[in-house]
Amino acid sequence: MESSSCCAGGPREAIDPGLGHFPAAGPFDVQGPKPSRMTFVDVPGGVVRMGTDNPVHAGDGEESFSTFIDPCKISVTQVSNAHFAEFVGSTGYQTDSERYGWSYVFQGLLPAGSGPFHAVVGSEWWRVVPGASWARPEGPGSTLDGRWNHPAVHISWNDASAFCEWAQVRLPTEAEWERAVQNNAPSVFPWGDELEPGGAHLVNVFQGVFPGENSCEDGYVSTAPVDAFGPVGLGLYNPIGNVWEWTAEWFDRSRRMAPSSDERLMKGGSYLCHHSYCQRYRAAARMGQTPDSTSGNVGFRVAV
Repeated sequence: MESSSCCAGGPREAIDPGLGHFPAAGPFDVQGPKPSRMTFVDVPGGVVRMGTDNPVHAGDGEESFSTFIDPCKISVTQVSNAHFAEFVGSTGYQTDSERYGWSYVFQGLLPAGSGPFHAVVGSEWWRVVPGASWARPEGPGSTLDGRWNHPAVHISWNDASAFCEWAQVRLPTEAEWERAVQNNAPSVFPWGDELEPGGAHLVNVFQGVFPGENSCEDGYVSTAPVDAFGPVGLGLYNPIGNVWEWTAEWFDRSRRMAPSSDERLMKGGSYLCHHSYCQRYRAAARMGQTPDSTSGNVGFRVAV
């Protein structure tokens, strides 16, 4: 099975010794537009049907089973740059990527002639870019102009948890997430078993020949606005594709609902998912990353 770093940048320990830290970024003076009030959908309590009878990555724990949840609410959209900027402006919070001084950026988003940047061995499309962070998604020189309503990226589990504490919300559990996305009717995607039914683009994923040729047939080369595709399931936008979403849980490949690793669980896939190598844009797909991991395709949504 391929390394999880094909889907996101991977843990910080994955890069060569000596490249783990760059000078930390100074505080960003990012003045974003006032964000709209975050909205939520009701998620009924009860038995939740999870996973799939046809796992693609059985070693990830995709097999079907049932569990029970209490009623809750989940945000309709992923947390946007505008929402995250409000948090940073109110608290002065410094993200993990800022403290470390770097994050993983997909090579296809880097300006021609930039670098050279250290490549992840085995997943060379990921580059270690000094200065890349939520406020500078492709590194120094990049901005959030035109992307305030896109999901905040380069967000670690630690960062997402800090935002939740400030906003008096929390990260959803995997069962809550799947209940909201699948509506207790498991299929490959929230809308059925075809990625593009009738040729319609219902999700922001990689189209073309990965990793070098992105046809952008869905309209986006990178992130899409948080309300671009949907609603699906119980009323969520972009739960599949766009950016990976952190959950509250540890990543347990056996799905015993007990922590058995040092990785936190992510769901949903991202704009880099492609059928040729990972297929983790499916509702049952799951992946783990260390809590301080950051890359340009990882964000989050919240629950209460």
